[in-house]
Order: sequence, then structure tokens, then C-alpha cells
Amino acid sequence: MRLEKFYYDNRIVRDFAFATVLWGAVGMLVGVIAAFQLAFPVLNFNLSYTSFGRIRPIHTNAVIFAFVGNAIFAGVYYSMQRLCKARMYSDLLGKIHFWGWQLIIVLAALSLALGITTGKEYAELEWPIDILIALVWIVFGINMFGLLIKRRERHIYVAIWFYIASWVTVTVLHVVNSIEIPVTLFKSYSLYAGVQDALVQWWYGHNAVAFFLTTPYLGLMYYFLVKAADRPVFSYRLSIVHFWSLIFLYIWAGPHHLLYTALPNWAQSLGVVFSVMLIAPSWGGMVNGLLTLRGAWDKVRDDIVLKFFVVAVSAYGMATFEGPMLSLKSVNAISHFTDWTVAHVHVGALGWNGFLTFGMLYWMLPRIFKTSLYSQRLANFHFWIATLGILIYAIPMYWAGWTQAMMWKEFTSAGMLKYPNFLETVTVLKPLYALRGIGGTLYLIGFTVMIYNLFKTVKSGTLVQDEAAEAPALEPFVRHEKEFWHRVFERRPLQMLLFSLVAILIGGIVEMVPTFLVKTNIPTISSVKPYTPLELQGRDIYIREGCYTCHSQMIRPFRSETERYGEYSKAGEFVYDHPFQWGSKRTGPDLHRIGGKYPNAWHYNHMDDPSSMSPGSIMPRYSWLLDQPLDTSNTVAKINAMRTIGVPYENGYELIANKELQAQANLIATDLKANGVNTSSDKEIIALIAYLQRLGTDIKAH
Repeated sequence: MRLEKFYYDNRIVRDFAFATVLWGAVGMLVGVIAAFQLAFPVLNFNLSYTSFGRIRPIHTNAVIFAFVGNAIFAGVYYSMQRLCKARMYSDLLGKIHFWGWQLIIVLAALSLALGITTGKEYAELEWPIDILIALVWIVFGINMFGLLIKRRERHIYVAIWFYIASWVTVTVLHVVNSIEIPVTLFKSYSLYAGVQDALVQWWYGHNAVAFFLTTPYLGLMYYFLVKAADRPVFSYRLSIVHFWSLIFLYIWAGPHHLLYTALPNWAQSLGVVFSVMLIAPSWGGMVNGLLTLRGAWDKVRDDIVLKFFVVAVSAYGMATFEGPMLSLKSVNAISHFTDWTVAHVHVGALGWNGFLTFGMLYWMLPRIFKTSLYSQRLANFHFWIATLGILIYAIPMYWAGWTQAMMWKEFTSAGMLKYPNFLETVTVLKPLYALRGIGGTLYLIGFTVMIYNLFKTVKSGTLVQDEAAEAPALEPFVRHEKEFWHRVFERRPLQMLLFSLVAILIGGIVEMVPTFLVKTNIPTISSVKPYTPLELQGRDIYIREGCYTCHSQMIRPFRSETERYGEYSKAGEFVYDHPFQWGSKRTGPDLHRIGGKYPNAWHYNHMDDPSSMSPGSIMPRYSWLLDQPLDTSNTVAKINAMRTIGVPYENGYELIANKELQAQANLIATDLKANGVNTSSDKEIIALIAYLQRLGTDIKAH
């Protein structure tokens, strides 16, 4: 048998690994700052660029798409070349992929700091960057499938199944959720509105967790854990069941983020059912990973890489049990909008994604630099301090979540809310928020130690840029009579791609088509009118400042919420909301019925200095809104864009929009002056007040 000589490309692996470390440090540092801002609001520094509402999405995007994203690419490029016994399809495409992804990350950080955002969680980046993401992702796909076509190994290993499904699903998710109407180079409106936008967003948001933070990492687990343990995967057939059931079921689970909201009940129920079913395939993957180590536990005790992997897979198991539990309506009624969800997410992110990445880097970098890890002691220190950091982070957040839920829902014997002032439920949590920051700091210290350890490791070796390898050419296929049925897919990457696409499309189609096409699912309300030009401008300021990161606009049908906030939210109230602003966390009170609750002067002073109106508030100051002039040059474009996506502004209304805007602004400024606030009508604060005073006023309580 003639062997063909070829070379693995380790430069692209090195580049993505270094980027993983760099952006991981940035993302985690920003996360620690954001955590401490909730305990010590002074750390917002009264600057727009450093306020919590802007740096929180920088943190989430940096950790998810910069840290985890680069780690995925590093692991995929390393493992696929060796599993396929071939070099990547194109070195040039690899370079375009690498530098294109880093450009996206830089543009994301800059634009979010500047308040350029769509206001949709985990999809905040504006339309030019969305297009760039799609192009770079396609480059990655071409490089990956080009390698599969020229591979020398006929069998496509289980890790690659997960890579294929991840690529095709992320492609669909990104394209569908990013359909938007551009207004300017830096502004767009979601094509979808209200309930429909919420369904699409959490179909995307939940499955960004599924197919970016989970399935590609399962592929990395199936390769790197097996290689580090030097043992075959526990069960080949279990991996088949794990793969197909997971990708089919996961895509249905998004609506469990919208329980007790204005989303139709049938869609909520589908989300619950499929979320509970997810326990089986998720734990199938965990069991397959942990039992691969059977008989090797002595090695786990001494091998730092396997220690990280064991905790990572265990955290995956914990998070994928807790997720379905949180999707049960009885549990979700307690957990939703609380810090319990924050704890749940970070057990997965810090434990599963973080620790698997650390183990992968500790295993991979010494090999491509042909050296040994600089210090096992430092790696062990990293392991234990990061583990401690996760515990100190998560436990206070679980405590905070339960505290919030119980205080929000508690009534006195006389039938009155025991804690009617939402601020009472905030101030009691400050020590827990400080502990969360300490836990994050410990985790970051461990990460910093890893950086030093890897730096010394790399310095002691030399990168093997083109690693020589030999393998026989791919021979013509000869079918065996007793061949297992799944082998058909394992030698046909395009069929694997097609069937993965079908598996993930079914759930999305079943959930979204009726919501979009059956009008009775979203009943209209005649009294609900489009926003005035001033209110529309104010809404865009609200989105720009990231107010949705702390406030919801969705009152659920619980007595505790209707007593506190007013009439529960109706689907028809959001038909002109592009995008929706229901939120996913209540660090502050719900705002859906805030309109008319306080006078204009209260809002003005509250935005200038929240503690002046609400002593003990942890809300940052937004004093720049009092000075910045409102840009009305884009009003016409905004009205036209809104009309394009179905908002019933009359033809020609854009021509008088700024005149009406000014008239409404003058009324608010006059009212403020009458109440001792002397300001001009052309400031951004005027528009924001107009928007806040509109919220929830379209219907009368009954």
C-alpha cells in the first residue's frame, strides 16, 4: 500500500489558539467589571462607553463569539486535519477566516461601546457586521467541506458529525434572525415585530447556546478527551443516538425562554415538552464522555488535562439537567427574570466551555510546539482556583435568584405585597453581587496563570508550522454485506449536511410558520397605534443604552406582577415593536406600564442621578442624555423603514414627522420647566421621556 506524504497546517491552529487566549482575557475582564458594577454603581464612571448597558453585551459577545468561537476554530482545524488525514482545503481560506473573524470581533467591541446595537440579545451586531459574519462563516464552511472531500480517511468520525451540524445550523440561525431593514449604515430595524420577533430571537438565542456553545464542543470532547485518555470512545452506537436526537430536539426548545409571556400557549408547551426530552440525549453525551475514562481514573488523578475535561463534562451534565428543569412552567414561574438563570448559564459557560477549552489548550499547544507544558503545578493551581471561582460565582447567584423570586411574590396576611418597592429586592442582593464579582476575579486569576504557563511553554518550543504525516490514499469503496446502516452517512459528508439540515428545520418550521401566518395567534388591538416620531427616537435611545439588559417589558399573568406593575401584557400591544423589548433579566423593575406612573420631571432627575429619586439604586447615571442633542436627521429614514416592514404610517407622513416631533418635544420641555427643570426641547432625554411615558398606555386596565 503506497503511502502519500502531506503536511498538517499548524499555523492556523496556533493563530486561533492565541486569539482564544487574548479574547478570553478581554471578555472575562469586562465580565468582572460588569459584575462589580452591580454591587458598586460608581464603577460605571458616569460614561456612556463604560455603562453597564453597553459593556454587558460586549462581555457576552466577547466570551461567546471571540473566546469560544476562536477555541472552536482552533480545535476544529487541529482535529479535522488529523481525523481526515489531510491538510486543510486552502491555507488562503484559513487566513481569510482567521483575520475576518478577528475583524468582526474588533468591530463588534467598538460598535457596542458606541451604542450601535440592534437590541437583540446575543445578536446585537448591526447589519454590515451581520453580512461580514455570514461571509466569513461561509469561508469556514468551504474550507471544512473542501477538506472532507479531499480526505484520506473514508470514515467520518463522530466529532466531525457535530462540526457539520453546528456549521449548517448556525448558518440558518444567523440568516433568519438577522433579516432586518437598514435605516442608515449604523441602524436597522428587525423585520419581525413583537411576539414574532421574540419567537425568532429565542429560537436563535437558545440554539446559539445549542449549536455554538454545545454541539461543536461535543465534537471537541469526542476528539480531545479520547486522545488525552488514549482510549476509544465508550459507545459508538450511543454517539449515534446522542447526535441525531440532540440536533433534532434542541431546535424546538427556544420557546421555553418565553413561558407565561404573550407568546401563544401552544408554542410555549412545545418548548417545554422538547426541553424535557433533551435530558436524554444530553446525558447520553455526558455518559459517553465520562465512561470513556473507565479504567483510567488513576490517570485522571495525575493528568491535568483530564481533570479539566472531567469537570467540563460534569458541568455539561449539570447544566443540561438544570435547563430542562427550568423549562417546566412551575419552576420557570420562580426562576425567570432572576439571577437563578445567570447562575445556570455560567455553570455551563465557565465549567463546560471554559474548562474544556483550558484542557484543549494545555493538550494541544505543547504538541504543535514540540515541547512539554512548562509547569504542571501552575496548571493545577489554575484548575483549583478556577473551580473555586465557579463555586463562589454560582452559589451567590442561586441564592440571589431564590431571594428575588420569593420577595417578588410574597404577600402579607392582609393580601398586600410585602415588598411593593422593587428596590427592596435589589439592595438586599448587593453583597451577593459582590461575591459574584469575587468569584469571577478568581476565575480570571486562574486564566491569567494559564496565559503565563502557555507563554512559557510556547517560548520553550518551536512551532512545527507544517507537520509531516503519511497516510494511504482514499481507496474505492467496497460495500460489506453486514455493514451498519449509519456507515452510509459516515462516508458521505454532503448527505450528513443535508440530513442535519432537515433535522433542524422541522422544529423551526412547525413553531414559526403558524405564528407568522395564522392571524388569530396574534390578535390585534384597535387602540394600539404606532409610535410618534419622538417616541420612536426615544425608543432607539433606550435600545442604544442597553436598558433591556436590566429591565423587562413583559408583565406575566401572576397576581404578584399585576399587583406590582398593572394589567398583564397582551400580544397585540407589541405589533409595532421592531425589535421586541421583553428582556430576560430584571435587575430593575418591569417597565411595560411605566407610562404615566411618574411625572416627566421624575424621569429627568432619575436619568441624571437614579439615587436621587430611588435611594440605594444600583442603576448607572445617564447624565450625557441631558446634554446630547437629539439627531433628527434620520427621522424620515426611520419612518420610511418602519412603513416598509408594515407599520401603518400614512404616505407622506415622513415629510411632517420632524414637525410633529418638535411639537411633542416642546410640550415635554414646557412641562419640565413648569416643574423646576430648565432644559431645551432638542435633548435626547426629551425623546427618552416621551418613549417611557408611552409604554403601556395603549390599553386601559380592566
